[in-house]
Formats: sequence, structure tokens, C-alpha cells
Amino acid sequence: MSIETPPHESHVPTHREAEPIPDPGLPPHHWRPTDVDPKAEKRAERQIAAMFIAAMISAVLFVVAYFSFEVGDNWDTFAGMGASTVALGVTLGLTLLLIGIAIIHLARKLMSDVEMVEMRHSAASPPEDREATIEALNAGLDEAGIGRRPLVRNTMLGAVGILGLPAVVLLRDLAPGDELDISKLAHTIWEPGMRLVRDVVGTPILASEVEMGDLINAAPEALFPTEENGYEELHGAELQVNKAKGAIIIVRMEPENIIPAKGREKWTVDGIICYSKICTHVGCPISLYERTTHHVLCPCHQSTFDLADHAKVIFGPAARPLPQLPLAVDEAGYLVAQSDFTEPIGASYWEREKQ
Repeated sequence: MSIETPPHESHVPTHREAEPIPDPGLPPHHWRPTDVDPKAEKRAERQIAAMFIAAMISAVLFVVAYFSFEVGDNWDTFAGMGASTVALGVTLGLTLLLIGIAIIHLARKLMSDVEMVEMRHSAASPPEDREATIEALNAGLDEAGIGRRPLVRNTMLGAVGILGLPAVVLLRDLAPGDELDISKLAHTIWEPGMRLVRDVVGTPILASEVEMGDLINAAPEALFPTEENGYEELHGAELQVNKAKGAIIIVRMEPENIIPAKGREKWTVDGIICYSKICTHVGCPISLYERTTHHVLCPCHQSTFDLADHAKVIFGPAARPLPQLPLAVDEAGYLVAQSDFTEPIGASYWEREKQ
């Protein structure tokens, strides 16, 4: 099979080794306008370069927007989103979109447009095939014409290179601890005497109702305010943050199976034990419980904790046990917290050990 050469593309190979099937049934090749018309080729180059330049401008605007708008600034924007969210999303999205369209445009209009057939061969290629592959790759680079089109090459490198600016700027959000109120990460809404309630429905939990081997997803009573309990109703982000940090799991096992950590001998009630529901790896919610082994599994990255042995890590990437909530019962027999968690819940962060 031979490959035709467009009138103004003398660098394209003019011959290829014959294939076992002389005529595989391919339709006649039709050259694109950019293959036969130098003006069309130059016009396509300018279009591609313009898109790469626009992508660079959009990336710079992302950086400007990052420093111009504070989180929480609001406009009358679509769906009530804030100025920072809209500006960052639009500029970064436009940067990636323009780079993608420009690369597609480059491939469709300027890169070599020939039919190629790759014959099947054994998995272990002989040396001569590997050498032929290297030659084909080098030929492909020549056919792409990047070296002959400095305008396209330079703008493409500039657009892809400047794309790193938003990533570098976003590292600013990883600020030192003294610039963040990390104390909010160290404490939850739990307080002494607060009842444990079933998640979603908010009903308090009698210690006598917890069955052996059950796992109960629960939450702080303060998230379900009523006239009887007197808690203030929370809304919006405050509600979601407290719900995420206060989520717990409750299990019951034989008291003799429990191996308490030092100082936690009185944190359980008749074999009922309570831990944070948030994995200490990256903060996924966990609840996959094996009754016979007392192991609980995080579905995200398979970190496994032994709830009978102070929730120590027995498998996976988590670096520390699940935080334990000290339990007691009130005069009505309902499960209550003795205090807040005595350590930060959730995923690791740099200042955690200072809390």
C-alpha cells in the first residue's frame, strides 16, 4: 500500500511496504483543504494558536479571580453561587476547554492524514520490530509538523505550561495552622449528657434495645431539636459540618471481648461501645461490620479497624484508630455521651497532634 503526498508536504513518506492484502477495501483518500491549500493551512495554524493564547489568558484570569474574590462573596449569579465559585469555575473550565479544542483542531487539520494498518504480531517483538517502531514514532513526529510550525508549537507549550499557575496558586489554601482556626477540627457538637439518637429519625437509644452484634448509625441529639430537648435548630453549612463531625457507630459485643485502651475502662455500657463513623485515613464514612470478628471496614480504601481492641488499625492505609466516644446511661436508661471526643475526629492533618 502506498501513501500519496499532498502537493505542499514533501516530508511525508511516499512509500510503504506492501501489506499481505493489497486492497483492504479502503475508500479512495480525499485530501483535506489544509493538505492542498497553503492558505488554509496557515489559517488553521492561526486559529489553533489563538485558542492556545486564549487559554493562557483564561489561566491568568483564574489567578486574578482567586485573589480578587473572597469565599462567601455573593452576586446575583446562576443558582445562587458566589462570585468566587463562578469566576474560578468559568476561568479554569475555559482554560481546559480551549486547550482541548485546540489540540483536537491540530490533530484534525494539521497532523498527517493517512490510513495506517498495524499488523498483529506476537507479544515479544524481535529487535528489528522494536527498531522499526522507533523509526515509526520519529516519522510520526515529523508528520505532525510541530517542528515546522513554531507558532502552533510555542503557543501550545505556553498554554500547557501556564496551566500550572492555577495549581500553584491553589497551594495557598494549604496555609500554616496559625492562619486557620484548626480548633474547629478538634471539637464536635458532643457534650456531657447529650443523648445518642438514631441517624435520620432522631429517636434516642435505650441501652436495653441494642442487640448483640448490631451496628447502629447514630448522631448527636442536638441535630434533632425539639421542645423537649431544648436544642437550637441549626441550618445550612453549620448543620452539615456538625452532622459530619458528630456521626458515630454503636455496636454491642460481649464485655469480656473488649480490650479497652488505657484510661478507657469505663467508656462502655454493658458491652456497648461507640466510635466515630469517620475513617482516619481520608474521612470516608464507615459501617461495613463483621459481627464475628468485630472488624469494621472503610469502603473507600479498605482500612479495617478492630472495634473490640480500641478500634486499632489491622489493615489498610489508615494511620490511627477510630476516635472513641465515652458512653454512659441517663436515669431513663438512654445512652448518653460522657464528654466530647478526646481527640480530633476524621482524616489526618498536619496540626492534629497539637490538639
